[in-house]
Amino acid sequence: MELNSNANGHRLQDDEDLQFLLKGSKLHKVKSKSWKKLRFYKLQDDCKTIWHDSKKLLSSPDKHTFSIQDIEEVRPGRQSEGLQKNAGDVPDSCCFSIFFKGQRKNLDLVASSEEEAGQWVTGLKKVIRLSDNLNSKQKQEHWIYSCLRKADTNSDNKMTFKELKHFLGEINVKVDDLYAEKLFNECDTSHSKTLEGSEIEEFYKRLTYRNEIEVIYSKYASSKGKMSVEDLGNFLRMEQREDVGLNEAVALIQKYELDEAAKEKKLMSRDGFLMYLQSSDGLVLNPRHTLVYQDMSQPLNHYFISSSHNTYLMEDQLKGPSSTEAYVRALTKGCRCVELDCWDGPNGDPVIYHGYTLTSKILFKDVIETVKEYAFKNSEYPVVLSLETHCSMDQQKVMAHHMKTILGSMLLTAPLGGKMPTHFPSPEQLKGKILVKGKKLQLQDHSMTSPESLQGEEKESVSEEDEAADLPEVKDKPKKSKLKLARELSDLVVFCKSVHFPDFETARETQAFYEMSSFGESKAFKLAQESANRFVIHNTRQLSRTYPRGTRTDSSNYNPVDLWNAGCQIVALNFQTSDKSMDLNQGKFQQNGFSGYILKPRFMRDGQTQFNPTSIMQGEWLTPKKLHVMIISGQQLPKENKNKNNSVVDPLVRIEISGVPRDVCSAETEHIEDNGFNPSWNKNFQFDICVPELALVRFVVEDHDTASRNDFVAQYTLPFMSLQNGYRHVPLLTKEGNPIASSSIFIHIMVVDQ
Repeated sequence: MELNSNANGHRLQDDEDLQFLLKGSKLHKVKSKSWKKLRFYKLQDDCKTIWHDSKKLLSSPDKHTFSIQDIEEVRPGRQSEGLQKNAGDVPDSCCFSIFFKGQRKNLDLVASSEEEAGQWVTGLKKVIRLSDNLNSKQKQEHWIYSCLRKADTNSDNKMTFKELKHFLGEINVKVDDLYAEKLFNECDTSHSKTLEGSEIEEFYKRLTYRNEIEVIYSKYASSKGKMSVEDLGNFLRMEQREDVGLNEAVALIQKYELDEAAKEKKLMSRDGFLMYLQSSDGLVLNPRHTLVYQDMSQPLNHYFISSSHNTYLMEDQLKGPSSTEAYVRALTKGCRCVELDCWDGPNGDPVIYHGYTLTSKILFKDVIETVKEYAFKNSEYPVVLSLETHCSMDQQKVMAHHMKTILGSMLLTAPLGGKMPTHFPSPEQLKGKILVKGKKLQLQDHSMTSPESLQGEEKESVSEEDEAADLPEVKDKPKKSKLKLARELSDLVVFCKSVHFPDFETARETQAFYEMSSFGESKAFKLAQESANRFVIHNTRQLSRTYPRGTRTDSSNYNPVDLWNAGCQIVALNFQTSDKSMDLNQGKFQQNGFSGYILKPRFMRDGQTQFNPTSIMQGEWLTPKKLHVMIISGQQLPKENKNKNNSVVDPLVRIEISGVPRDVCSAETEHIEDNGFNPSWNKNFQFDICVPELALVRFVVEDHDTASRNDFVAQYTLPFMSLQNGYRHVPLLTKEGNPIASSSIFIHIMVVDQ
C-alpha cells in the first residue's frame, strides 16, 4: 500500500480532461476590475486536492490548496456577480467560477482560451462526481491516505516513527509514546526503522479495526466465520427491527459485499457488513424518507414550508453584502419561500437591499433571473416570492414586467382553472410554479382577475409592510405609511395576499383563506404561548409567516420549533447564519425528499382540533414512545483547531430532543481524553416522547474544555419519525451543514410504544 493514491487508482489514466488537470495550467484569478492575477492551478496526484501558487509571503501550505469535497458547484461562463462586474471585457466562454460549500467566497477564473476553460469545467465536474460516488471504505482510505501524505514530510513513501507520531496527530488521536512505539515495531517486520508497502497496510488494518463491529458480526456469523443469507436476515429482524425476508438479505449482499467469491456464495464478510452499516441503508435516517413519501395533494397551508428571511443578505443586517448568490444557497438548501425587499433603484430599475441600512444593493431583475435558474433544481414544488415593496408606482410596474417576462409560464398569475377555489391548491398542483406574496388592491379580491373591477384602482393605497423600519438602531425611520400600489404588481398576487392580523376571531370571520399575515418574532411567540390552540386552528385555514425581530442585527435566529408547534407554515430564518436553529430547520426538512414541504400531522390540519402544544391532554397527538439510545463509538471526528499541531479533541456526545415543551430534554456522555479518531463511550440513555410527530432529535459532538465553553465539533439532526431502529451510523455535518467525509458516531436505537 503506497502513501499516494493517484489517478491510476481511479482508472482515469486515459481521461484527457483528468490528465489536463493533473498537468495544470495558468489561470487569471479575478477579484476586481483592477485585481486580475495570473496563478498556476493543478489537480494533485490524490485526485482530491487542487493546488495553486500564491505570491503572499509566509503563507501556510494549507493556503495553497483546497479540497474537491469543499466544492459546491462549478459554473461555466460569467455566472458569478464578480465575473459579471469585473470581466466584461473577456469572452464569456473563457470564464468559469468555483463555488464552495459554507461561507467561503467563490473563486472567479479566466482561462486563455475557450478550450482550456472547457477542460477545467469538464474535468472538475468529473472529479467531483468521482468523489461523490466513492463508497464509505474508499472515503475512509482517502482520508487516511491524505493524512499519511501530510505526515510523510520527505515524500519518500516511507514512514519513520517521528512521522507516525505526526500522522496520529493528523488523524486526531493522541497516544502514549510507548504504545505508539510498540505499534510501530510490531508493524516494522523488516526492522528497517521505517514502515513501507505491506507494513503500512498492516498498520492501516490495525488502525481501522473496530472491535464493536467485530462483536456484532461474530454474534450472527455462523457460516464458517461469515454471514449467510439466513444470518443476515436474522440480524435485520432481531437487531434492526426490519420486516424483511431472504430476498432483501440477498439484495444487501449483492449491493455491499466487496469479495466476489463471497458474493457468489451469498455470504457477507466483515468488510461487506461494515459497508452495509455505513451505507444509506445502515444510517440512522430512514432511507425511504429521503424520497418524497408524503401525500402532496393536500392544500398548501397544510404543510410546513422551508423559508428564508432577508434572503439577499450574506452576513449581518446593517452593513453586510447583498448577493444573488444568497438566493442560490437558500434555494439549493431546499428553501421554498424567499424574501425580496424592493426599493427604487437608479435608471428606473428596482433594487433589493435592507432598507435604511448600509447593506449593499442588487438589481431586482438579477434576483428574478437567479430564482428562475435555481428554483426547481433541487425540488419541483412551488416557490413563494415574499415581496416587501417600497418602490414608486413606476418601478412597481418594472418589477411586474421583470417577473412576467423572465419567469414566463413559471409565474402563477391566475387561479388554477381561472376561478378562485374555496381553499388552497396543493403542492402537487403547483409543481414548477412561482407564487407572489404581497399586497393586493382591495376590489380585486372578488374577481381576482376581472378587468371590469380594476377601473380606476391604480391609485389605491395599501398599508406598507416594513420589517426594516423595526430596526432600533436606524435613525429617521419613517412611520408606518400608505403605499400606492400599481395594478400590474397587484395582479400577480393570487394565493398569498399580505394583510394585517387583527385577532383570531376577526380573521376567521372576515378574512379569505388566501389572505395571510406576517408576525414578528415577539408577536408570534406571544400568540404561540398564550393562544396556542387558536393559533393552530387559524393555521388550518390560512398561511402564517414569522420572521426574526429587528434587534437581531447580527442575523441570529430564533428557535423555530415553538412556531412549528403552533402550526405556522412559513417560519422564516436567516439562512446565512449557521446555528442550532438552522440545524433544526435543515434536520426537519431533510425528510420528504428534501422537497421543502413537510405535511403537518393530521391533528394540525383539523379545523376543530383541540391540540394545544403548551398543555398536552388526551388526543390523537398523544402517542407516547420511549426512546432508547446507546452511544457506542465515534469515527474520525474532525480536529477543532487545525492550526495547532498538538490539538486533539476530547469529544463528548449530547443528545437533544426538541418538540412540544413537555418533550424538550437533553443528556450527554462523558468526554474521552485525546481521541477524535475512534473514541468509545458505550453509554445508554432513555427519553420519554409524548408527541413524536413534532419531535426532532439532534446529536451534537463537542470538544470538552474545563476552562471555558465546549467547542462545537459536528452535529446531525433528524425528525423522530425518521429514526431507524438498531445499530446505526449517524453521519456528521459541519457547522454550515455540510457532510464531513468518513466522520460519524455509531449508535444503537430502539423506539418502544408506551
